[in-house]
Amino acid sequence: MSKVRLKIAISLDGFAAGPDQSVEHPLGAGGMQLHDWAFVLKTFRDTHGLEGGEVNASSEVLARATANVGATLMGRHMFGGHPGPWRAEAAWNGWWGENPPFHHPVFVLTQHPRETLVLQGDNTFTFVTEGIEAALAQARVAAQGKDISLAGGANTARQYLRAGLVDEMWLHVAPLVLGRGERLFDGVDDLHGLTHVETVVAPGVTHWHYARA
Repeated sequence: MSKVRLKIAISLDGFAAGPDQSVEHPLGAGGMQLHDWAFVLKTFRDTHGLEGGEVNASSEVLARATANVGATLMGRHMFGGHPGPWRAEAAWNGWWGENPPFHHPVFVLTQHPRETLVLQGDNTFTFVTEGIEAALAQARVAAQGKDISLAGGANTARQYLRAGLVDEMWLHVAPLVLGRGERLFDGVDDLHGLTHVETVVAPGVTHWHYARA
């Protein structure tokens, strides 16, 4: 069976986003710094259609964390846009433009129904209102035996962690303290068999890898 693989950047004090998240600042105050180490990588830039970039220890980590992925799960906040019901007069198609970097089916957890969105590069966004297990069941079918990436945000990741549905976890820990915001592990008191496998130190980040024995 395909594995559910969480990969998420957090601060030293455990926040996956800073305070005051909004449409204009989706990761809140200071939250974008959690990903500074990734923005400069050739691996990241290639995925987003950009040129140049660095190659370092994080490059292999990202390659491993994204290999053999056939579908992605994410929450409404990660997909983004305004809160509440979808506005027909101002359609929101995600943070990534007309050609997002996924290139496989993406399942978005939301309380508000919306028709499936199809963008360039085989990017299909299906909006699931029936909860985390229903979204996972659809993602397993779509992945066709490949693994499923759990992309976040923190609230969605917490739900899957609490339910014991995460098979592998990469924590990308940035060396900064946010102080406030949205913590990844609030209410998570059991990792359901996830154990530490390895630690990779790279420029601007430390990667912690957990997996089931």
